[in-house]
Amino acid sequence: MKLSEILKGIKSYDIYEDKDISYITSDSRDIRENSVFVCIKGKNFDGHDAAGEALGKGALYAVTERDLGIKNQIVVENTREALSLMCGNFFGNPAKKLKLIGITGTNGKTTTSFLIKNMLEKMGHKTGLLGTVKNMAGEKEFPSSLTTPESFQLHELFSEMVKEGCEYCVMEVSSQALAQERVAGLDFDAAVFTNLTQDHLDYHGTFENYAEAKSKLFSQAKLCILNLDDEYAMSMMRNSGGRMVTYSVNHDESDYTAKYIRYKNDGIEYELVTMGYIERVKVKIPGEFTVYNSMAAAVTLIELGFDFSQVLYALSLSEGVKGRIEVVPADTDYTVIIDYAHSPDGLENIISSLRKIAKRRIITVFGCGGDRDRTKRPIMGAIAAKLSDVIVVTSDNPRSEDPNAIIDDILEGIKGSKTKKIVEPDRTKAIAAALKEAKTDDIVLLAGKGHETYQILSTGKIHYDEREIVKGLLEGTIKAD
Repeated sequence: MKLSEILKGIKSYDIYEDKDISYITSDSRDIRENSVFVCIKGKNFDGHDAAGEALGKGALYAVTERDLGIKNQIVVENTREALSLMCGNFFGNPAKKLKLIGITGTNGKTTTSFLIKNMLEKMGHKTGLLGTVKNMAGEKEFPSSLTTPESFQLHELFSEMVKEGCEYCVMEVSSQALAQERVAGLDFDAAVFTNLTQDHLDYHGTFENYAEAKSKLFSQAKLCILNLDDEYAMSMMRNSGGRMVTYSVNHDESDYTAKYIRYKNDGIEYELVTMGYIERVKVKIPGEFTVYNSMAAAVTLIELGFDFSQVLYALSLSEGVKGRIEVVPADTDYTVIIDYAHSPDGLENIISSLRKIAKRRIITVFGCGGDRDRTKRPIMGAIAAKLSDVIVVTSDNPRSEDPNAIIDDILEGIKGSKTKKIVEPDRTKAIAAALKEAKTDDIVLLAGKGHETYQILSTGKIHYDEREIVKGLLEGTIKAD
C-alpha cells in the first residue's frame, strides 16, 4: 500500500516520496523491509532514540513527534494516535464494516463480553470477540496476550472478522489501551461501563488518571451503558455526547433495575424492570456480580434495538467463562472453584458471592503479581482474611520480584486477624495445603490465575494450569511434599 494511503487523515509536516509500504510497527526489534517505524515514547523507552537504527534495519520511514534531524522522518502531532489511524488505513479500515461494542471497567469485562457475543450469535448475528481470554472471528480463534491488542494486531483482527462475515465485534477495552490511543479513530455503537476500583496504578500513577483513561471510551460511543451503582458512573460521561442509559440493583431511578434477586449454587435469577417491561431473568452463572454482568449485556442489546424477550431468552442459554467462577471437576465432598480475581474489588466480589451459597467454610488461595501495583497487596490480604474462613497466601505471577517479598506485603494487611492462615510461596504446595484442609461442604477458591495456563517467574514463563494441578494432586500423580 502506498504511504499516502496509510497517512490518510493524519496531519504531517514533511514532504515524502510515496513508496509502497508492507508493514507498520512501533517495536524496534520487529523491523521488516519496506516497513514504517512509528516512534512511541513509553514509560521506560523512547522509540525516537531507535529511529536511526530502525531506518538502518530496513524501515523506509520513521514517524516522529519532533524533528530528529534524520532523513525519511515524518513528523506528526501524536504518534500513538497516528499509529492507530495508520494501521486502520493499512487494512482498509475494517472496523467501519463492523458494529463495535466496547466494554471497560475494572471487573466484569470478560464475562460481559462473552455474554454479549453468545447472545448475539444465539439471535443469528455472527460476532467477533477481543479480550483477555482469547480473540475470535466468529468461531475462528486467535491467542490473546493483551486485553486489547496493539494497533496493528487489532486492525488485523478486525480484518479477519470481516473476512469471516462477522456483523458485530464485542471487545474489552483496557485503560492502558485507551491511554495509549490503541482504539483511536474507532466509532463504537455502544460502550459499557461495569465498575471502577483500584487496579493498574503501577501504570497510571493515580486513580484519577486511571478513571480519566476509562472515560475516553465514552467520547467515542453513540450509546453509553453505565452501572449506576458505581460512584464513578457519571464521571465516565465527562467528554461524551452519546446517549446515556443506566442499570442498577440499588437505585430505582435507573433506566433498568434488578428486583427480587435469588442466588443459587448453579446460577442467579431476578426480575429485569424498565419502563413498560418486566420479565424474569435466569443466568447459569452463580455469583452476585453475575447480576451486574448479565444486566450490562442484556441492557446493551435491548438498547441497540433487539427484542426484550428474545434478549433474555438468549441470556438464559448462555454459559459461563473459563476462569470466572469455574467449578473444577473433582470427585470430592467439597467444591473447588477457580476465579481470575486479582484486584481488591475482584477478590471481595468473588468471596462475597460465594459466601451467599457456601454451606460451610471458604478456603481462599491467593497471591499478588510481581512488578505490579504494590499498594493493593495488603488491601487484598485484609479482604481475604476478613471474608474467608481460611487463607492460603502464595505466589501468583511473581515475575522479577522475590515471591517472599510479595507475600510479606500481603501479610501486612493480615496483621491482627484471627483468621487461620497458611503461608506457602510454592503455588502447587499451597493448593495441596488447601485441598488437605478442606472438609465436607467447604469451598476451596483458587483466586488470581483464572483462565491463565502459565506462571511468570523470574526465569521466564512456565506452563501452569490449575485444573491440571488440582486433578494431579487429587489423583496422586503430582506430589507436593
